[in-house]
Amino acid sequence: MQMVKESRLPHALMLCGPTGCGKLAVAVGFAKLLLSRTMNDEAMLRKLEHPDLHFTYPTIKLPSMGSDHKPVSDDFASEWHELITAGPYFTMNEWLEQMGGENQQAIITAGESDDLIRKLSLKSSQGGYKVSVVWLPERMNIECANKILKLLEEPPSQTVFIMVCEEPDKLLETIRSRVQRIDMKKIADEDIRQALKQKRGLTDDMAQRVTRMANGSWLKALEMLSTDSENELFLDMFQSLMRLAYQRKVKDLKGWSERMATIGRERQKRFLEYFLRLIRENFMFNFGRQELCYMTQREEEFATNFARFINEANILPITDLANKAIRDIGQNANGKIVFFDLALQMIVLLIQK
Repeated sequence: MQMVKESRLPHALMLCGPTGCGKLAVAVGFAKLLLSRTMNDEAMLRKLEHPDLHFTYPTIKLPSMGSDHKPVSDDFASEWHELITAGPYFTMNEWLEQMGGENQQAIITAGESDDLIRKLSLKSSQGGYKVSVVWLPERMNIECANKILKLLEEPPSQTVFIMVCEEPDKLLETIRSRVQRIDMKKIADEDIRQALKQKRGLTDDMAQRVTRMANGSWLKALEMLSTDSENELFLDMFQSLMRLAYQRKVKDLKGWSERMATIGRERQKRFLEYFLRLIRENFMFNFGRQELCYMTQREEEFATNFARFINEANILPITDLANKAIRDIGQNANGKIVFFDLALQMIVLLIQK
């Protein structure tokens, strides 16, 4: 608001920060501020249907699409509108489910950059700004990124780009150098706690536990409240892995890795991130630092017996193992091999003292 007031608004902003800190909420709010000039503008913006507001986001290729078709945001405009009007806090997994492609990896294609260039070359419909909100620009493929770079170098008149980024290091350096970066912090615990009580009706004790688990992310707080949270599935898979590895049941571990291979790459990466979190929590639990532990009641019950196996001798090798698996899955390695390798190495790592 101060940038606008002082007439020093850059043509491209990039909001960076951890998942669930409100980046997209701020981007949408700022877009509304820039575009809201008349009562008619306000009415359209309430429904996020303003002709000068353009959203770009990762997409997938559906079986119904032709072999030469490069998916663009407009292919999923109704699905995006339904999701974002329900609230600006959602995960990539929710977006994939909305598109109907849970087992795919979503990207922003070169077709999207061509479409965006065409849209932004047109004159503003309402005579003011044109605003392009790009959700997760780090998912642009290289062809798209190079075309977007040219657009940022020579932006159309009265156009503002607002990028919402979680992994800025994955963007081209030339793109990062042409945007004004604003780093957003995690949401304060007290703000989350109050919101849970006021908006979700939680008791003070429950709100406090969820807040500790959320660790500054409103998205995680919402996940904790979800009865069908995938964290429950992840905990079951984590427990199964550790029990089978401890018992050295190689045949059953092979079956475990085959089940993991069926859940899709995006969910596999989220499981591995969950795996890393529980390893860290159990390490702290093992040292009797429960005040530094952030676990659900079920996770804590499992930690009571399991935490003693995570110690200073194996915490770093286990962490490295999981990070390597995340990298391999991200590079399209065979899921069965990645998870079977992880499972076999856990047999050895769990006995280190």
